Amino acid sequence: MSFTERFAAFVCEGDSISCETQGFEIVARIVRDDCGDAPDQRQDGFWPSEYIGDPGFIGPGNNWRMRLADAQARAEAIMEAWRNDEWFYCGVVLSVSLDGVMLDEAAASLWGVEANYPGTDNAYLTEIACELLPEAIDAGNDIAERLSRPPQSRQARG
Repeated sequence: MSFTERFAAFVCEGDSISCETQGFEIVARIVRDDCGDAPDQRQDGFWPSEYIGDPGFIGPGNNWRMRLADAQARAEAIMEAWRNDEWFYCGVVLSVSLDGVMLDEAAASLWGVEANYPGTDNAYLTEIACELLPEAIDAGNDIAERLSRPPQSRQARG
């Protein structure tokens, strides 16, 4: 049970992939995360550090100054790309339909995911969608089962 389609190496908000499984149509789509925090505000240790108590501590060893300089340059490039809107945080949101009827537009989701992150091919977006698939199917089964009950039993169960 997984998506056979893959998200592209470059995605835009609204891009989607879909699959059919267990009678359901599942669509995974990219939704821009509405939290506008910068990467260094979201991630402890985003900025590399030479200080042992800091979350971004590079660690001792050979060439630590060179490793620190390389990590600093990479962090600055990532921040610059984010400021230029070359990548963004998103949610991977799965909807579930049955026989053309939308059962749940957000049956499963994961937020705060990097889309078009420098140096990546977005393959992890498809991996996330695959990991969320069982949750979306469970939601679809729950809703379909509820809808298939006679009206009086739906009322009685409240």
